[in-house]
Amino acid sequence: MVKPVIITVDDDAEVLRAVERDLRREYGSRYRVLRAESAAVALGALGQLKEREEPVALLLSDQRMPQLNGVQFLEKAMELYPEAKQVLLTAYADTNAAIEAINTARIDYYLLKPWDPPQEQLYPVLNDLLADWQADYRPPFEGIRVIGHRWSPQSHGVRDFLARNQVPFQWLDIEREEAQQLVARVEPGEGRLPVVLFEDGTHLVEPESAAIAAKLGLQTRAEKPFYDLVIVGAGPAGLAAAVYGASEGLNTVLIEREAPGGQAGQSSRIENYLGFPVGLSGAQLARRAVDQARRFGVEILSPQEVTDVRVEDPYRIVTLADGGEISCHVLLIATGVSYRALDVPGSDRLSGAGVYYGAALTEALSCKDEDVYLVGGANSAGQAAMYFARYARSVTMLVRSTLAKSMSQYLIDQINETSNIFVCEGTSVAEVHGGTSLEAITVADARGDRQRVATTSLFIFIGAEPRTDWLPGAVKRDARGFILTGPDLMREGRRPPGWVPDRDPFLLESSVPGIFVAGDVRCRSVKRVASGVGEGSIAVQFIHQYLSKV
Repeated sequence: MVKPVIITVDDDAEVLRAVERDLRREYGSRYRVLRAESAAVALGALGQLKEREEPVALLLSDQRMPQLNGVQFLEKAMELYPEAKQVLLTAYADTNAAIEAINTARIDYYLLKPWDPPQEQLYPVLNDLLADWQADYRPPFEGIRVIGHRWSPQSHGVRDFLARNQVPFQWLDIEREEAQQLVARVEPGEGRLPVVLFEDGTHLVEPESAAIAAKLGLQTRAEKPFYDLVIVGAGPAGLAAAVYGASEGLNTVLIEREAPGGQAGQSSRIENYLGFPVGLSGAQLARRAVDQARRFGVEILSPQEVTDVRVEDPYRIVTLADGGEISCHVLLIATGVSYRALDVPGSDRLSGAGVYYGAALTEALSCKDEDVYLVGGANSAGQAAMYFARYARSVTMLVRSTLAKSMSQYLIDQINETSNIFVCEGTSVAEVHGGTSLEAITVADARGDRQRVATTSLFIFIGAEPRTDWLPGAVKRDARGFILTGPDLMREGRRPPGWVPDRDPFLLESSVPGIFVAGDVRCRSVKRVASGVGEGSIAVQFIHQYLSKV
């Protein structure tokens, strides 16, 4: 396979040689490192690479160059290779220009001269950028292929499962001749869909997620019967708790019923998370967190579901969907929330066949040049709207109140500046229409006036329902199902009924000692990625205090 290319550009020959040397030393075995002494030479090389259809992973350019400066070069280079990562090498005096380039030209990073030692100043930044590029890179395809019908809920389910678990695959609609020939070859006369073809020549027909997981080698069973810490839910809160718990010596297992990242993992772009000035996708954040957790020895069971928990002091025992059990000293619940179902006529019947919950990353390419409708006014809806706007002819957001009520200002500004996004405040969906797939929706305004509009894609980003039905009654919840913790359990200074320890519940502890809660599933939590990460890390400190008193 052809190595992806890294190009470095600088008109200072000595600096150029030094950068090339450091790049070859670290990346030469995996990438082809090219150098250019001017922007013009680099653009010529990029043109030749484009003609040969060779991949370019990274562009590293000095800012101060004649004819074209670094920012101007990167803007032109992005016309040829928009997916390549762009890094500006600049002097301290040009810092403001570099930050402006991040905001306007959307470059990925800037580095200050000198970059010595590269092990600290250069490689960590480039490693992250190259890992992100590799995660999105699609080489000539040799992997898993999924054949199905666009409007099939089963086909959507398979695609969504693979995408959320960050398993690369190629989608082939059954309407294509190539797909029909493949199905005829592996399942002659059957006609059942979807079909999943694997690299080893085997295939699955109409597979459940568990069957795909087993074929891919995803871990669904724990290696041990007992752990210090069991975490249920691998969203930002659960992943943060896993990283902090394992890094501090707790034998930790993380159980996720769908895919690591949770609801946040479906976000197409998170731009207000500290330390990432150009933002990152939820999938990128999840991948980095999973890698970090595994580095510290965390076991991750996914897809796997916890169906019950019981207390046999000093242990907490969880029951899994496959009948297995795992014991632990401490249980942390970080199951997050789910999008609330759209309760209008026709929505259930067409779910997965034009009506989708989240799923922006899975379905966006299928919506090219179409008119898309989104329901919801929080950040998740805004991020999805910005992502769909890259592919769809138009994106219409249906919002019950105003965007300002629940969306971050930076997203509102971006939406207002995007010409093919239209915001309809004070509106909602009253009905969805279609036979085997969505064909139209009825939109109602605040006065009750209704209008039927044609569309094949409706994406739902409304509300937040906690996943707590599996918990026993001893774990106290509010009327909506969110778990009560710490001070919320105290009534007139009294500890919750049945509370045994001679102390008040810890801040993130539930009504059952040794069962802690973090993230969106907790009553009164702040529904943001950063707060979930914070709660997950803080919970580990209370867990240590709990263990010291057991």
